[in-house]
Amino acid sequence: MTRLFNDPAEFAEEMIDGFVASHSRWVRRVSGGVVRNTQSTPGTPALVIGGGSGHYPAFAGLVGQGLAHGAAMGNLFASPSAQQVYNVAKAAGNGGGVLLGYGNYAGDVLHFNQAQERLRAEGIDCRSIAVTDDVSSAPPADRAKRRGIAGDLTVFKVAAAAAEAGRTLDQVTEIATRANHRTRSFGVAFSGCTLPGADHPLFSVPAGRMAVGMGIHGEPGIGETSVPTANGLAELLVAKLLTEIPDDVAPGTASAGRRVVPILNGLGSVKYEELFVVYRRVAQLLAEAGLDIVDPQVGELVTSFDMAGTSLTLFWLDDELENLWKAPADAPAFRRGAVTAAALDPDTAVEPAEVERFIPVASDVSRAGARRILAALGAAKNVVDANAEELGRIDAVAGDGDHGIGMERGVRAAVDAAANAVARGAGAATTLHIAGDAWADKAGGTSGALWGLILRSVGDAFGDNAAADAAAVAAGVAQAAAAVMEFGKAQPGDKTLVDVLVPFRDELARGVSSGLNLDRAWGAAAGTAQRAAEDTARLLPLMGRARPHAERSLGTADAGAVSMALIARAIHNTLSEENKVKENA
Repeated sequence: MTRLFNDPAEFAEEMIDGFVASHSRWVRRVSGGVVRNTQSTPGTPALVIGGGSGHYPAFAGLVGQGLAHGAAMGNLFASPSAQQVYNVAKAAGNGGGVLLGYGNYAGDVLHFNQAQERLRAEGIDCRSIAVTDDVSSAPPADRAKRRGIAGDLTVFKVAAAAAEAGRTLDQVTEIATRANHRTRSFGVAFSGCTLPGADHPLFSVPAGRMAVGMGIHGEPGIGETSVPTANGLAELLVAKLLTEIPDDVAPGTASAGRRVVPILNGLGSVKYEELFVVYRRVAQLLAEAGLDIVDPQVGELVTSFDMAGTSLTLFWLDDELENLWKAPADAPAFRRGAVTAAALDPDTAVEPAEVERFIPVASDVSRAGARRILAALGAAKNVVDANAEELGRIDAVAGDGDHGIGMERGVRAAVDAAANAVARGAGAATTLHIAGDAWADKAGGTSGALWGLILRSVGDAFGDNAAADAAAVAAGVAQAAAAVMEFGKAQPGDKTLVDVLVPFRDELARGVSSGLNLDRAWGAAAGTAQRAAEDTARLLPLMGRARPHAERSLGTADAGAVSMALIARAIHNTLSEENKVKENA
């Protein structure tokens, strides 16, 4: 378990501070993560990688000459926000465009794509590569749906080496895509990991058993079997991966086209000595299969806090990929060959100062609406704080258990940002926009992106001049539902917050159109939301990290749906109190 921490909600930020303080030869801190503390060649592409914290040395440990130019670092097991990715990309850029690299998880896809769009809008050529190496997370026919685990390293390493060699962004992107196509991983776990402040692991495995095909965010495995010997484990891992030789790898036993980089990765608490015993047999099996082993790696490269487990990655080489894999690199956690440090120009190391957000002029009635919004957000914060542990427990049944922490960070940031906006005279729309951006930025993850979008969409319906009456609220919720489904691609029945948001929208619209005041219409909709959240227990997840473990989630409601229903009820309580005050006035 994680023993050393202060406030669990601040663990990631404090960890980054300590990492930078101890590795300043390689990296410097920027808003949203870290970038190289050495000079890169002007005009070359920059590789910016990232994901949730809790996986060291991924992702910050891979920043340095010959490897990544920067890493966006999210909260524990949660994707960095679009703002964090954008900030790191801007700080890391060399003028030759940016390639964004990340594991194929819903939150990462949402936030990195948002950042990509923003960079492109500013005239910066930006591409993305979502790593999809985990063979257990989807069948071969659905490779694009697979998640990224330890294979991140192979894709990032060769892409970075290509950029360092002066290849164009088009060439770097093609090389990263080819490396991803030629990388396969498969893992097992003997116990789950425990997040800071938690008193139990995200999942458990009975004594003498192991989970097969688990993820790196505390997701349980897709199956379970008895713990084998070290040789038996090696045979299981190798046999599985050799059923998925990439289609562009030459058949037969000739070495040409049959070269592989094996990576035996420890997930947190399996000792190096144990890994060496397993790798002994891995090497024998690969040789027996007629493969040439190139530069094998054994150790902790992509971890999951204290998870007891290991994964095997096979990276199938061609001549170009082999040269790039072997190219020199000097990062805190990955070094190859000799790299001459290039001192950083102090002028390039200065981040632009943050500019306080402009507050447009608003009407008195809209400023009054902004104060009510702040009260509603405060109620949301209180209910999330009170239920964070339970939300994490629900999320851990088939996911990564970070929903409670992420919601806490997001709603707290939204309340602070809204309070500052209200104090500066903001109207309803501006307050919601600022609060939504703060929520998305601090929470990260899928829920952060979606709640940021919800607040922004409702704000668009309000404006900063008109009153936020019942009709405007209903219109805002309708816009939010449409935006969430368009952005996140989830539909009712997918076991997500959409299963609450859509019936809430419909019931609210019915109540308002029938003449109910906002208090009564919202109350009826909140009741519908609660029932809809409970009903998600009967659904199988079709989106997000829980999808590969769908059967496990039967009987448990979706965490995002539950948190939305809780917030809907908490906001209704503020509306009821406000209505009572008016009636007694």
